[in-house]
Amino acid sequence: MHSIYARANGISGLWSTCMMVLLGAVALSTFLFNADPKGSLDIVSLKVFHSKTRRYPFRNEEIGFVKFNLSADLTPLFHWNTKQLFVYLEAEYTNAQGINNTVVVWDRIIRTKEAATIDIVQKEKYRLRELSGSFSNVLAAEYSLKYNVMPYVGVLTYGEAARTTEAIEFPDALDSVS
Repeated sequence: MHSIYARANGISGLWSTCMMVLLGAVALSTFLFNADPKGSLDIVSLKVFHSKTRRYPFRNEEIGFVKFNLSADLTPLFHWNTKQLFVYLEAEYTNAQGINNTVVVWDRIIRTKEAATIDIVQKEKYRLRELSGSFSNVLAAEYSLKYNVMPYVGVLTYGEAARTTEAIEFPDALDSVS
């Protein structure tokens, strides 16, 4: 009446149902952890330079360089379901056409709880570029440190750990940079 295949099917069906229920419980339990990490962010300098692009050699473009001091303790975000964190510093500004731009200035992947304490002094990783080619009509930018918690099982969660207290104005462009 029952073959070996029917018994294997019943056992594997029970096993997969139990695993799906367990994984669902793990995914739902991550919403119970409400960590609120805090940090401080200070913009040390913001410089804008004229530059020539390789793609358009006759077009002048402005490039912004940001140096910042950052300290944050992200250890409360690590628990038994946290695989890694993606942390990034973001500049948000509105250009002359009224378009809201968000640019990542710095980022890091944190894989362990021991590495979740960030203390960075005057570092830049990416340049700021305005699509219109000039920062002259951009008034100011707000900077914020944001994070993305990547769990083993469940949905990604996003948050903010630090923000500048006031918007930082873009200076006039300086001499060219290579």
